[in-house]
Amino acid sequence: MSRLPGWLMRHRITIEPYLGNSAYGPRYGSAVAVRCFLDEQTRLVRASNGDETTSTSTAYCPLATDAPAKSRVTLPDGRQTTVIAALRRDGGGLATPDHLELQLV
Repeated sequence: MSRLPGWLMRHRITIEPYLGNSAYGPRYGSAVAVRCFLDEQTRLVRASNGDETTSTSTAYCPLATDAPAKSRVTLPDGRQTTVIAALRRDGGGLATPDHLELQLV
């Protein structure tokens, strides 16, 4: 299995994994700093429920990153955003750059 090369992961984001809802609103896990490649461009994507929505950024993270949909992410400029979808890009042993693609609101 191959992974994203370290020299490509030039950015650091902070991820608070979504744990579910409580009586007081969404619950999040502990904040974790993650190295990634951050592509800040607007594009149309599909949310987990199938609806089309606009993504303002995409983060390419190590495959083992814990960031389910609805997780809270803080970008390098301090802006907070939410994971629309977390897509595993695993080549199954092929020489591909395995990673987790986070589409962010």
